[in-house]
Amino acid sequence: MPEPTPSHPADEFPLYDLTVVVEAIEGHCTCAMQVGDCFHLRGGKLSLPAGQDFCVYALQATLPLLPAKQRRNHPADWMETDARVTCPDPACRLIMRIDRVGLRTLKHDEVSPLPWAEVAGAPPA
Repeated sequence: MPEPTPSHPADEFPLYDLTVVVEAIEGHCTCAMQVGDCFHLRGGKLSLPAGQDFCVYALQATLPLLPAKQRRNHPADWMETDARVTCPDPACRLIMRIDRVGLRTLKHDEVSPLPWAEVAGAPPA
């Protein structure tokens, strides 16, 4: 992570926006998922394209990985090189790909109930 500067204050941090897309279905999906189905994660908010749904079992397979994929990791970390997740239903064999689609800058106080001045040890303004 870069050191804080006037253009990148200490209370700001980068976070990737993600799209999780169904890349392949190698078995029989009983949830009517199709190649190309997707959902989006922007900051801490998940959304679906209008009129689309997403299998909760496939979704739950991706959720533990998403916070790490939103952050820049060491280049040798597997989270930087691996992007595929499978549905837990072995008969379905649905394969999803996690794509980084944008980078946003968030401020600590926009995403935490604890004021940055308190947690960073800065005197109150």
